[in-house]
Amino acid sequence: MCAARGRSGDAKGGDAGFGNPKNRPLYMISVAAELTGMHPQTLRIYESKGLVSPQRSNGNTRLYSQADIERLELIGRLTDEGVNLAGVVRILDQRSQIEELNEEIDQLREEVKGLREQIREYRTRETITALTRYDGSADTRTFLNRMLGEGDAAGADPAGGAGEDGM
Repeated sequence: MCAARGRSGDAKGGDAGFGNPKNRPLYMISVAAELTGMHPQTLRIYESKGLVSPQRSNGNTRLYSQADIERLELIGRLTDEGVNLAGVVRILDQRSQIEELNEEIDQLREEVKGLREQIREYRTRETITALTRYDGSADTRTFLNRMLGEGDAAGADPAGGAGEDGM
């Protein structure tokens, strides 16, 4: 039940996820209840069922983050549509799995992009290596003309002259 735990599977909350402002614990239960239109006892029940995991202050007061509020609003919408709490848990788990899979897909896309660049580089090097094989049978000028694609190298002067006799 990874999604039912709230943030990153952390049942008590702790300091996990504060890098994201949405995960910062801000609202006491009365404020969270007012923001979501739910009774505070409903929020306690949802916590006991593992649907939401508010942080706790040093005095053990529940503190809800904006992410918790959004999660509670989703739970409210689902229950208003007739989904029971067991169904809500399954939906939240599936949403969490989808998010994880989407992150993995993004990582794999980046990896594929990098591999394509490596393949392109490899093919370029392979082509250059194939083009620059020198069998030693022609002189350097003929070889370079052939590599540059400048016509028949057998008598052509690369400087544009009339051949080896200078005419």
